[in-house]
Amino acid sequence: MDEKNCVFCKIARKEIPANILWEDDSYLAFLDQNPVQKGHTLLIPKKHSDYIFDLEDGEYAELFLKAKNLAHRLKEKLHPKRVGIVVEGFGVAHVHVHLIPINAMNEMSPTNRPVAGKGELAEIAELIIK
Repeated sequence: MDEKNCVFCKIARKEIPANILWEDDSYLAFLDQNPVQKGHTLLIPKKHSDYIFDLEDGEYAELFLKAKNLAHRLKEKLHPKRVGIVVEGFGVAHVHVHLIPINAMNEMSPTNRPVAGKGELAEIAELIIK
């Protein structure tokens, strides 16, 4: 998939709405619309890349430092016991890190993915952003 048709690139360019929690010049974090758990967040580089291990070393390190900072924010605002991290790379052909607030084993199972309502996502985003 090229960056013109990539859904995450479209979100980064603000062509598709998303509940954006944080961004800088190179990275963007937003709520997953099919969350495994409340506050399930996706962190992406704005630069299109399909495979995480194709990132330059500096980009790779920076992505995970951003994930660490964002996980602290999720833990502070949502109060889970932990924030889990998943990188699988098949759902959308754009590098993305899943940050999932969890309180027990097996809470990161993709079988727990109900579609969240826009109002629910907006409410959670507001809580995290504050």
